[in-house]
Parts: sequence; C-alpha cells; structure tokens
Amino acid sequence: MQRRRFVGRVLAMAGGAVGVLAARQTAKAEGYDASKHTFGMGVQVDKCIGCGRCVEACKTENDVPRDPFFTRTWVEQYTIRQNGEVVVRNIDNPQDDVPAPVQAREVMRSFFVPKLCNQCEHPPCVQVCPVGATFKTEDGVILVDERRCIGCRYCIQACPYGARYLHPDSGTADKCTFCYHRITRDLLPACVEVCPTQARIFGDLRSPASPLTRFRRMNKLTVLKSHLNTEPKVSYSNLDGEVR
Repeated sequence: MQRRRFVGRVLAMAGGAVGVLAARQTAKAEGYDASKHTFGMGVQVDKCIGCGRCVEACKTENDVPRDPFFTRTWVEQYTIRQNGEVVVRNIDNPQDDVPAPVQAREVMRSFFVPKLCNQCEHPPCVQVCPVGATFKTEDGVILVDERRCIGCRYCIQACPYGARYLHPDSGTADKCTFCYHRITRDLLPACVEVCPTQARIFGDLRSPASPLTRFRRMNKLTVLKSHLNTEPKVSYSNLDGEVR
C-alpha cells in the first residue's frame, strides 16, 4: 500500500510539471476560433542555404533538448554524384556517418531540404495512439496531450516522416506543433520568423490573402511520400525527385 501511495505521488508530481509545458504549447489566444482556420506550410527548397537557424530557433522557442538527435525540425543535405549515388546527411547531427569527401567534379547537384511534422490530414500517429493523447485540432494541427501520453512510442513508429521523438525529461512523445502557442496569436512559427532567405512560408489555407495561398498558386508543388495518402499540409516547391 505504501508503495502505491509513493508511486501515485511521483506520478502526480511529474504530471504537474509536464502539464505546465503541455498547457503552454496548446494554449490559444482569447477569442481564437479554430474552426475558421486551416494552417499549412510551404518550403522553397531552392532558397534554403542550410544555415540551421530554423533548428536553433525551434529548440529555443519550444524547450527542445539541445542534443542533436532530439529535434522538431531538421535540415538534410543531399549530394547527388555524377554516378547517381545519393548521399544524405542531417547537417545538425554529428552522429550521422560522415561520407568521404566528394570532389567538386564528382557532384552533379547538392541542395538542402528542411523537414518537420507534415501535419497530415489523415495522420497515422493519431490512429495508433491507444489513449488518444495524439490528436488533430479543428484547424488541422497535430498535437500531443502530454498529460495523457504514456510514452508507448506507437506514434513514433507509425510516423512515416520520422518527425517524432520521445522527450528524455517527460518520457512523452514530442513533435512540431507549428508553434501552436504562437500561430493562434497571429504570430509566425519560430522557424519561419528567423529564416534569412524566406525558404519557409506559413499561412492559413482558408485565406485568399495568405502568403501560403499565393505560394501554392504560383508554384508546382510536391509533398513527401504522397503514395501513403496522408495528405500532408507541408508542401515543397522545386523538390528533387531523389528526396524521400
């Protein structure tokens, strides 16, 4: 009986600490009506310079652990050699295998691709969560209720984009939220705000005046892993066919 009381107190204390962060990340501005919005993001691949400012801003804004393998957004560098070989590395993760130096004459093309949660219209992560901790908001953003998450990792395994991780402090799933606490107050996500080349474009898909609406109208767009029919709300322009 004493053991049960002790475990109960520990869980209550942990739940309280986690609840503070969860409340911050899902907090909405007073008067905000989610039914009037559908948020999305566009990425102009040819504008990304691989500076990593988006990753740094995300970690600072959302209290993401500083270790490089914990991340809500990341940038991959693709190097395509003349022989057709494709080399991919995460520019922020020194744990990745560092490929042998490539001579300039061996490179056919090289570019950077920012990645994040795709905020799917049909999210596999929501389908597999056994306790309903992962859910889709009325405005189309996928969030995690850390007070309900049991850390089973089902959603992490189900995500086809590798966009989730288990937070080492809370023991719960974590992911990009489009900085939900910001966008419901008419602010941009941190990654969008700091991008020096405006490679990331954020907006409301329901608004004809949104920069994202113009971006989608003026560009030929691609989504990642379209064959899975998850209907991502993150789309890319000028995306090379080698990107997965």
